Amino acid sequence: MLDTGGGLKHAAHFFLNNAASPDEPFILHNVDVVSTIDLQRMAQYHSENHAFATLAVQDRATSRYLLFDEHLQLCGRLSASDQQMELVRPTSRTLALAFSGIHVISPRIFAMMEEQGVFSIITSYMRLAARGEKILGFPADDYDWRDLGNLKSVTQAAQDLDPKLLL
Repeated sequence: MLDTGGGLKHAAHFFLNNAASPDEPFILHNVDVVSTIDLQRMAQYHSENHAFATLAVQDRATSRYLLFDEHLQLCGRLSASDQQMELVRPTSRTLALAFSGIHVISPRIFAMMEEQGVFSIITSYMRLAARGEKILGFPADDYDWRDLGNLKSVTQAAQDLDPKLLL
């Protein structure tokens, strides 16, 4: 268990040696979520905006919010439990959004990851945003999304599943 950041760094050789182009962004999708997010549209948004990383985000309840400015650039994070805010870029207004665990990332990240061992990719994103890298939020409120990271969530998803799909 290396967490997302540690796992991605550990797999860097795969992305760097097998990419069609060394500059081509890739999609990172957490295994414990399912969604209808249009990944092609998200990748297009990433490219059109010349982003370093693009994170699918939604306006929904979560225990940890990412903070974005009026241009949907990452500028901080907020813990919902203790309302502790960490800003890494100045902004006059913040928008607190929930991260979906779906990213489009430039392979340049591998040369810029200073963290070691077990670490959250959000730690890298926060540090890189503070250095001026363009880390954007992709609005995903129009899509369905579900976390399947625990038994209760999986049970609820099974109950919500359209019975016609099981036939």
